[in-house]
Amino acid sequence: MATPFDASGALDIRGAQQLAAHLVAHGNDGLVVSGSTGEAPTLTDDERVALWRAVVEAVDAPVLAGATSNDTAHSVELVRRAEQAGVAGILAVTPYYNRPSQAGIEAHFRAVAAATALPVVVYDIPVRSGRRVARETMLRLAAGVENVVAVKDAAGDPAATARLLAEAPDGFECYSGDDALTLPLLAVGAVGLIGVATHWCARECREMIDRFLDGDLASAIELNRALLESFDFETGDDAPNPVPAKAMLRVLGLPAGECRLPLGPAPDGLEERAKSVLASLDSWRRSRVAPASG
Repeated sequence: MATPFDASGALDIRGAQQLAAHLVAHGNDGLVVSGSTGEAPTLTDDERVALWRAVVEAVDAPVLAGATSNDTAHSVELVRRAEQAGVAGILAVTPYYNRPSQAGIEAHFRAVAAATALPVVVYDIPVRSGRRVARETMLRLAAGVENVVAVKDAAGDPAATARLLAEAPDGFECYSGDDALTLPLLAVGAVGLIGVATHWCARECREMIDRFLDGDLASAIELNRALLESFDFETGDDAPNPVPAKAMLRVLGLPAGECRLPLGPAPDGLEERAKSVLASLDSWRRSRVAPASG
């Protein structure tokens, strides 16, 4: 979930509650609060806690807290505060910038998991963290740490994910962390998506997943094709995620504000592009022939 700010750049708590309720009402089964799309590196600890508490209060759906950083001791403290705030689970990102060894990565995640009784989802995103979680590391965590229950996979390598899931213990789950790779990841065993475009097309993303899991591959492919423009829009060199997502929210009249620096305000023309993406999606929705009921 994007983190709304007001015109002065201050945290918009009421806006966050409104946005959270909208997202759940429009097809999201749960929310990640203060993840990368939520601009976590720009939030103070107290802002994170306030967000967690507010969103937990606003929705009847699981809330995962993006509660870790590249400092293990700081992450442990944030995880404890997240549990006290009433969240349902923790999204724990690979320590970024430090570029730790696999031994350091494993020790970090073990420390985070030991600090809470909540389920922990490991977030593997080497493009942001600078380090990939090796398959052997992930397997040791999955098999040896009871509350490490899933991975958010943004590593961009479905073949490696296939091998990981083939060797992982029963019950360990994979969620796509890259909207455009959701369908390929479903094909190797993923069960869902922690998305960005789900801010405006969650129902279609959810239906794509459901159709695939029900064995209706043709419909899943059709839905994926309809979503490609949204996936392309959500990030780029001139407007990295979540700059486009916030532009789309503004177009939809939902709380967003601009991004804090270093991401900063949206480039010229981005909201017009958002309107075009939304118009194309709405046109597809109107033209779509509903499947016959059986």
